[in-house]
Amino acid sequence: MKAYIEERAIEVGEYIIKSKATVREAAKQFGISKSTVHKDVKDRLLKINPTLAREAGKILEINKAERHIRGGMATRQKYRH
Repeated sequence: MKAYIEERAIEVGEYIIKSKATVREAAKQFGISKSTVHKDVKDRLLKINPTLAREAGKILEINKAERHIRGGMATRQKYRH
């Protein structure tokens, strides 16, 4: 694996942990696609730093479980105005 990809995977993982970011937020921050964020955290980071991968994965799972709530709140705000 190329060095810059490994560095990016580590940076993405640290960013997600530090800011509790969603996949979309991380993708926007790093200028990559959502699927690349998933690949970095779930596959690449697991080989580079398993502990960091597990921590970032936990946050992504929490965000995934809460996304229907955030979507409902966004819809509510949209029709409130």
